[in-house]
Amino acid sequence: MAAQSQYEELTRQLSAFGVVKRGLARDLPHQCQAGSAAVLALLHRHGEMRLSRLAELLSVDMSVTSRHVAHLTERGWLDREPDPLDKRSRLLRLNAEGENVLRDISDRYVTTLAEALHDWSDEDVGRLTELLARLRDSFGEGRSPRTTP
Repeated sequence: MAAQSQYEELTRQLSAFGVVKRGLARDLPHQCQAGSAAVLALLHRHGEMRLSRLAELLSVDMSVTSRHVAHLTERGWLDREPDPLDKRSRLLRLNAEGENVLRDISDRYVTTLAEALHDWSDEDVGRLTELLARLRDSFGEGRSPRTTP
């Protein structure tokens, strides 16, 4: 297990990570906010789903998720269809236009990262990718919430 001081430094580094997220967000298409881009990415990765599942994956309130979905629907980037198992519910599905927007976002992100990390070695980029995936997995589904005394 790492020393307390290492966790403290990691906390500081993660707190400062917003600069990276803001740098990527500056490259989003004008009509697409970071939250909306996350919705597009999740629908692409997981396929159609209900709003409640999407909110769960985003780890945000249903009302926030609903606003993102309304924004994306208005722009014609996703479809809302009746759920065949429960006609009161809707299934959200990324459509072809949404796929195009997501591809554009991905291309922009790749370009931004390539420019920012141009002096990094392939090994360093690979190691960062591996460690970020491992960190994300450590906070993923199935992790029991911490109880406070």
